[in-house]
Amino acid sequence: AEYMGLYLVKQTKSAMAAHITRLAVCISCHAWNGDQTQITLCPNTNEIHIYKREGTEFNLLYTLAEHDSVVTSIDACPKRNMLLSCSQDRNAYGWKFENNQWKPTLVILRINRAATNCAWSPNEDKFAVASGSKLVSVCYYEEDNDWWVSKHLKKDIESTVLSVAWHPNNVLLALGGSDGYCRVVSAWVKNLDQKPGPTAFGSKLPFAIDLGAYTAGAWVVAVKWSPSGNQLAYASHNRSLTIINCSSQQEGNIHQQTVKFSYLPLRDLMWLTEYRLGGGGHE
Repeated sequence: AEYMGLYLVKQTKSAMAAHITRLAVCISCHAWNGDQTQITLCPNTNEIHIYKREGTEFNLLYTLAEHDSVVTSIDACPKRNMLLSCSQDRNAYGWKFENNQWKPTLVILRINRAATNCAWSPNEDKFAVASGSKLVSVCYYEEDNDWWVSKHLKKDIESTVLSVAWHPNNVLLALGGSDGYCRVVSAWVKNLDQKPGPTAFGSKLPFAIDLGAYTAGAWVVAVKWSPSGNQLAYASHNRSLTIINCSSQQEGNIHQQTVKFSYLPLRDLMWLTEYRLGGGGHE
């Protein structure tokens, strides 16, 4: 995006009035906290800015400068009040709010290319970090050393992973990559996750098992599960949107539908309800 405007709209008798706040010339990523009162963003630098919304104004509360290069992705923990960030510097940090300040916790990613996208799991006990190293780091906390350690998902991935999304069961992980595939893999971690119930992708889900690869014919830039996890949507750079129906508990009972648009590609997706999907892109 060239810039990001935050819109707070107030209804009047005569017309709709909009108040627009421009927080930076360019924003590379952002995330809202659980109650939508604070927004965390990167102004396309190595810094992370945290703003608090007060009425129609946004006041800067904290500036975090642990990264050395542009921050590529930010995610927030709505329940635990934690942050996650990753960067072109090949690092990621888990941020904890203690004593009225944000403290970074080291993440052992073990990658040699830029980190591109990150996401907390639904249970907020692990997270995934995509990268240009043709792999995804699934990270979980090691209390004895006070850091996050990682296990790698890399089977059959042939290029940079651009997007990740967690299934509501905290185990299945969708990956979108520049190799032209949307993949579904298991990110089950021993001694952390409970055994999931049966899914359309199978019932035996050891870590790193490849459960499905769906071709898009172009970069897959966004992947999102529906609220129930019964549908998976992914958008690609060839102006297509594909929805995979995986609602059946019978293994292999998976159907997909692809729509090609006439306008420019979508860049991100959001499920509004179980059967309504929104997307934003280059238009």
